Amino acid sequence: MSTAPAQAAHSRSVEHPDFEVVVIGAGFGGIGMGVELRKAGIHNFLIIDKNSDIGGTWQANTYPGVAVDIPSVYYSFSYEPPKVWSRMFAPGAEVKQYADQVVDKYGLRPRILLNTKVVGGEWDEDNHLWRGKLDTGQEVSSRYVVGAVGGLEVPKMPEIEGIDGFGGKIVHTAQWDHDYDYSGKRIAVIGTGATALQLIPEMADIAAQLTVFQRRPIWVAPKPDFPIPAIAKELMVNVGPLRRALRAAVTLGIDFGISGVGVFHSRIPGLVKLARRGGGAMYRAQLPGDPELAQRLTPEYAPGCKRPSVSNRYLRTFTKDHVELVTDPIKKITKTGIVTADGVLRKADVLVCATGFRVMDKGYTPPYPLIGRDGLDLGEFWDRHHYQAYQGVTIPKFPNLFMITGPYGFAAGSYLAMIECTSRHAARAIKEARRRGATAVEIKQEPHDAYYAQCVRRGSKTMWLSDACEGSNTYYVNYQGDPAAIRPSTHLEMWWGNKHFPFNHYSFTQLPGRTSVVHTGELEDVRPASFTNDDMAEFFRTRRSSVRT
Repeated sequence: MSTAPAQAAHSRSVEHPDFEVVVIGAGFGGIGMGVELRKAGIHNFLIIDKNSDIGGTWQANTYPGVAVDIPSVYYSFSYEPPKVWSRMFAPGAEVKQYADQVVDKYGLRPRILLNTKVVGGEWDEDNHLWRGKLDTGQEVSSRYVVGAVGGLEVPKMPEIEGIDGFGGKIVHTAQWDHDYDYSGKRIAVIGTGATALQLIPEMADIAAQLTVFQRRPIWVAPKPDFPIPAIAKELMVNVGPLRRALRAAVTLGIDFGISGVGVFHSRIPGLVKLARRGGGAMYRAQLPGDPELAQRLTPEYAPGCKRPSVSNRYLRTFTKDHVELVTDPIKKITKTGIVTADGVLRKADVLVCATGFRVMDKGYTPPYPLIGRDGLDLGEFWDRHHYQAYQGVTIPKFPNLFMITGPYGFAAGSYLAMIECTSRHAARAIKEARRRGATAVEIKQEPHDAYYAQCVRRGSKTMWLSDACEGSNTYYVNYQGDPAAIRPSTHLEMWWGNKHFPFNHYSFTQLPGRTSVVHTGELEDVRPASFTNDDMAEFFRTRRSSVRT
């Protein structure tokens, strides 16, 4: 028997990657991943983002009134208390400042490349690395890739006849134009989701006429918002046990009040009916002089079907003389305004599209082609076989690829809490691969399928797929009819599953013929202190001249 093939494989050259880890996205997902890599002793990484600044959705969404919709203490990383937040529900600008705080505290800024878009990636089986394609025409290689592109990433414009012919200003809430003067204009808002309910009261304050086109109403709870006293902020920043206790209390409240009801509603059917009746009574109490308006604003689906929203101003805004609520369907858009199904034209100078994002949508999740083992395209695989990922993080046939906001990864509550869980999962797997000297780590098919089967089984019994949510058009349920955007579990189970997954759920393999290991950032001295597009080409040219053995 000849041994030539084995000898050839053992002696062949092996390419080393430009970076050990490339993280796609510099929002809180990418930032949280960078922190976890630092904590794991992994410093040879690059975070790439298409935007001109860090912060992700909080960098892009700057529309008037933008703020968190859960208590600030829960919308932060457990290990890093926010120093600038002034209110119980932090305004968007302060959330962006918090992102900067974390980036600077953990020295991530020199590891971030902005104004650069990843347009594709492919697994190189011969070298156990990922090859990423950038919109600059360059290629970046890495042992591991972490997809940290958030779900609220790609704006969704309304598909309405004539919208391209509108003669006034058109703006999506995620692409707000601050140079335009909206004051005194006739403003039309399409959409009444979680973003719209923050924006609409602000627009009512400055518009000559505000017309809101509502396809379906939204549940809005009172917002217990107030300024955080200086002494309380000081205690929250400096007294760790107090902050952790408050976070735990909020977590439990959301777990049992939102996740618990959504996941286990079939065991407590009377609670959903009670919540619906109570919500309707609350709307009538806030609009005592106009029961017809209250009825038009009250959803027919149950509270909790869509992401819960809070506001103290939204409902009362529609009682103002210059604000009109339109519930007739939109027929078309003309050069001067919007025509509804009843034939009425309502003129407008500004068209605001508060129409959300493409969440778990075909061709947009991921928003670039990712080609794994055997030429398998991730987007096409999910389209044919439904969205799925182990703990929302990893997928078979995609070695060394991790997701921060993958399918069935988010237990309803705080996205930052989920980011902590999934980023630690990825860092734990990478660290273990390094410890074993492995060059590839991949989730095994059996544990992946078991997790997915559990999610499907539980998902079928959740409130989001029940009659209680019929007509809600919740983004929790994607175009395939699956509640893939949400994990049918409590936060505690999400935390435990990501922190304690068995390593035998993964296969760890070493590249045949590998002669050396890049472990602890041997590229530190050859990389620029911070990356710009101008020095990338020179860096890659220098790097590739010395990476082959």
